Amino acid sequence: MTQISLTHDGDHLHEECGVFGVWGAPDAAAVVALGLHALQHRGQEAAGITSFDGQGFHSHRALGHVAGNFDSDAVIRRLPGIAAIGHNRYATTGETALRNVQPLYAELAAGGVAVGHNGNISNALTVRRALISTGSIFQSTSDTEVVIHLIATAQGPTFLDRLIEALKSLEGAYSFVVLTAEGLYGVRDPLGIRPLVIGRLGGAYILASETVALDVVGADFVRQVEPGELVHIDSDGLTSMRPFRLARPRPCIFEHVYFSRPDSVVDGQSVYEVRKRIGAELAREAPARVDLVIPVPDSGVPAALGFAQASGLPFELGIIRSHYIGRTFIQPGDGIRNLGVKLKHNANRPLIEGKRLVLVDDSIVRGTTSLKIVQMLRDAGAAEVHMRIASPPTTHSCFYGVDTPERAKLLAAQMDVPGMGEFIKADSLAFISIDGLYRALGETARNDAAPTRCDACFTGDYPTTLTDKGKLQPFEQLPLLAEHVV
Repeated sequence: MTQISLTHDGDHLHEECGVFGVWGAPDAAAVVALGLHALQHRGQEAAGITSFDGQGFHSHRALGHVAGNFDSDAVIRRLPGIAAIGHNRYATTGETALRNVQPLYAELAAGGVAVGHNGNISNALTVRRALISTGSIFQSTSDTEVVIHLIATAQGPTFLDRLIEALKSLEGAYSFVVLTAEGLYGVRDPLGIRPLVIGRLGGAYILASETVALDVVGADFVRQVEPGELVHIDSDGLTSMRPFRLARPRPCIFEHVYFSRPDSVVDGQSVYEVRKRIGAELAREAPARVDLVIPVPDSGVPAALGFAQASGLPFELGIIRSHYIGRTFIQPGDGIRNLGVKLKHNANRPLIEGKRLVLVDDSIVRGTTSLKIVQMLRDAGAAEVHMRIASPPTTHSCFYGVDTPERAKLLAAQMDVPGMGEFIKADSLAFISIDGLYRALGETARNDAAPTRCDACFTGDYPTTLTDKGKLQPFEQLPLLAEHVV
């Protein structure tokens, strides 16, 4: 039978991936599993852990969430050692199949290596074709495997030299955790588009996509891995190096809008506080004469709270979200299929009936979800439904690890704001301005000559070369292997 989702997540920007690594902790795999729980929001298709026990590598990878796959003592016992890396996957290249679940592991001439990757290598298809033409044999459709082949074919005298040579062949956005017998490596792309932080847990070092993962395992935040920095961790401690040409950092602005958990700290700022400031800026730029401010849960909550506080309006939970909706293996008819939004979100009728509402959400992608939510509130008796969006219109696709539709399917690329408002059938629609978004981050406005963030999804200003743009994406599909899906 066909597997379908009754949720509306196809109309949302999806997180990239989450990585977590530890060196020097007893039961390292158990620590990694806890860290992956904290990073579950960054990727919900699959998870994996690879450990090293001083003699060999051990790996367990599975489709689905961390819970259920890594909560078993039996699974953790099969991952011994004081060093381990883990990965939560949301596919941006390659299909959802076990062979694409990370960390990817390979035996090279210098020994075993496991790699976990958050981001997207925007020249991976070109590099892959070149490697295949010279004899490389690929086992996955993931762009991460390109890195392993580049390391294997590099000519440097040490693993570190070969890793650096491989990284210099890449373009795009990435944060890698790499586990070898000689140590744990962490590296961030020269522009720092994707995040990576360093923590300490007793005598152990930790690498993670977000600070919330450090909190959950009881580790102390040390600092972020700087853009273009490569760190090596072993029993002697942490060594930092800068193998790339210096570049002006452009970290992803959407980490603050949506991707990171609100209890994380990104670039030295509380994500929760930034989102509240975004809501306050939105209230100043696009006020609404309404009775209640309603968030679209859960991602719209902090911005809606900031909007309400800045405008002096009541903040209420007019939409209740169910957190227990997963996937179904039935194939319903159109009538049931159209109830998908109500399975996840339901209007709080006694609260909103007869009221003028302003809805606050983080973004509009295709617009189909916003249309259904506006209609749901009208059906529940709302007198007016206005919508305010805590990011500028998403007009361009992301090529840096965020799963956005092709540009032709982005509503903001096809319509102006009034047209979008008519499409979703709202009484009014407004987005925060790009300058307002930068003000919420503590800047006076966007510096068009030298922007400090990657905001290409709003502006079309891509900070790197996009060698593979317009080529077949994702990679030319390999025949599906007969795989045991855990």
